[in-house]
Amino acid sequence: MQRELRSVRPRHDDPELPDDVTSQDLDRIARNELKTLSKDNAEAVGRHLAMAARVIDEDPELAHRHVMSAARRAGRIAVVRESLAITAYATGDFALALRELRTYRRISGSNAQLPLMVDSERGVGRPDRALELGRSVDRATLPASVQVALAIAMSGARLDLGEAEAALSELEIPQLDPKTAFSYSAELFAAYAEVLAELGREDEAELWNERADRADAAVSGASDADETMEILEIEDDEFMDDEFMDDSDGVSTGSTTELDSDDADGVSTGSTTELDADDADGVSTGSTGESTGESAGSDDEEHDAEASPRG
Repeated sequence: MQRELRSVRPRHDDPELPDDVTSQDLDRIARNELKTLSKDNAEAVGRHLAMAARVIDEDPELAHRHVMSAARRAGRIAVVRESLAITAYATGDFALALRELRTYRRISGSNAQLPLMVDSERGVGRPDRALELGRSVDRATLPASVQVALAIAMSGARLDLGEAEAALSELEIPQLDPKTAFSYSAELFAAYAEVLAELGREDEAELWNERADRADAAVSGASDADETMEILEIEDDEFMDDEFMDDSDGVSTGSTTELDSDDADGVSTGSTTELDADDADGVSTGSTGESTGESAGSDDEEHDAEASPRG
């Protein structure tokens, strides 16, 4: 009797996609990168990436499975490898995240995810290498938001080494200005407060935590009409005091608003908001995302013990 022929390729079960998820849910830059794929493949990849973005906060494991499905179809697309790194990081697989971030940087030529690379080095227990990596790029060439994220990651590496004073110094960058808050300032202020508390400077830590809360509150109620980064001017006196390769080729911040003293809302990304002395709100932060998982197509082999990064 003739034996049935079976594929030797492993069978992959893609996670289910709701009908309302489409590739149009992705931003324009990501959609443009998928244009190198066939139309049907681009739609499938885009839907999985969009679904991953939708669920990553509440279910990072599911988000990772969706990106794995995208990677099996489009492993040469930079946004796919970037997304795989982000979901791997979110699930605690820092070694995979680091490998995929290296691949993403090699494909795209971008240093946009350098802070996540630094944090992933911390995650695999190498704070010294994290600091070396963070110093390997001229920070002046990075966007302000990336500079801030890098400073926070570098500060965390210093804390891993027990160097609290140096950790504080890493955060003392031009963006640490209590009179001017950008969308990323709340996170920076909070990180600075954390290190101050580590040093036993509780009063100062409380002040910076309050500044972080005000910054976050101002932007949380703001409009997201613009794609460019918005800044917030704070005039409050208190603030003045101080592996996946296939045959398909193809990765995945305006206007100015002035508020009267009774206005309490801030902005999201793009325009400048000025507050009078009675305003008590500040700004929030931008995005990015970040188990198990396989990574093919990457030349890097980093499988060190995992340790969750601090800070």
